[in-house]
Amino acid sequence: MYKQRMTVLITLLTVSFLSTETAFPAPQKREAPPTRKFDAPGSPTFVRLNAKPGLNPPLDVNGDFLIGPDYASAPENKVVEGVPQGKVQQFVIDSKDTKLLNPGIAREVFGTVDPANPKTLIVETHEIDYQRQITVYVPAQYVPGSEAPFMVIHDGPKGKPNMTVPHILDNLIAQKRAPAMIAIMIANGGGDAQGHQRGKEYDTMSGLFAEYIETEVLPRVEKNCDVKLTNDPDGRAAMGSSSGGSAALIMAWYRTDLYHRVLTTSGTFVNQQWPFNPETPGGAWDFHDKLIPESPKKPLRLFLAVGDRDNFNPNVMRDDMHDWVEANNRMAKVLKAKGYKYQYLFCQNSGHGVGNAKAQFLPHAIEWVWKEYVPKQNE
Repeated sequence: MYKQRMTVLITLLTVSFLSTETAFPAPQKREAPPTRKFDAPGSPTFVRLNAKPGLNPPLDVNGDFLIGPDYASAPENKVVEGVPQGKVQQFVIDSKDTKLLNPGIAREVFGTVDPANPKTLIVETHEIDYQRQITVYVPAQYVPGSEAPFMVIHDGPKGKPNMTVPHILDNLIAQKRAPAMIAIMIANGGGDAQGHQRGKEYDTMSGLFAEYIETEVLPRVEKNCDVKLTNDPDGRAAMGSSSGGSAALIMAWYRTDLYHRVLTTSGTFVNQQWPFNPETPGGAWDFHDKLIPESPKKPLRLFLAVGDRDNFNPNVMRDDMHDWVEANNRMAKVLKAKGYKYQYLFCQNSGHGVGNAKAQFLPHAIEWVWKEYVPKQNE
């Protein structure tokens, strides 16, 4: 009798386990992105730099460049003896204390493709409160009371400061290769992509996040760090990677009165906007599909980089608008056709975020983005 009961119990547990597996299948392992060739049909015509690690494009030219597959970390990434070091401060903004982006949003599951519109997802979200850490670098050369140029950097740290950018700026400013700028590293609101606060902030094709930074972040930076920030859009830059990269361009495109300089790595110029907006049905894919080609040229200076193993269809969307390499290649082509000042790096042997390549070219990229900057007389 005991054996019969045990057999029945084991059978029930087995059925229950199998049913649970059926109801909640294990997530499928994401395939590694394929390596894309720099000379694939339709790609920009790249200038191949000498294969020697450490070589970046000239500072005085625009265009498309091939770097890698090996890289050398730039000397500007480290503390250099005798170079004045700036000050780094941090503070936190609580969403409950802001007018914009309050409350935030989050989701439990990714969502499903809308059968009525394959360009978007059906996502269930809920409201959240959240905190956002702000990390501010003030150079040693800052003159109290003066209006400083600055650079907004997306996906700022949520803990201890990452000192890479401060070290780079210390060195570039000391060598007079960049103005004495303030760097404002802004943490995202949490999560990623459709249905999360980070996605709402970074992937929304509007001036919403630029307005949030203008009204909620910059006044707090000035108050907490005892600095003044320029109102001159030519003295303002936006920088980011992945969706933070597309967010940098979104800010400058929709609020050109606020930002003229853009630095992106692995920019998410794909269809990731949510909720769906019929005015920009392809999300950031629309930048190279219609917005840049069909709009008057704007006073923007742009630096872009992508990896040959960058993201490719990383989720359930199959709309032919989720290839990061194709998106960035298309960006370079339309920027060139419209006569923009830009540099584009195709990084061999590099994945999403181009971390190994960025260690080599980021000081160059920052210097290039700030070329031709002339401060106003009162700064």
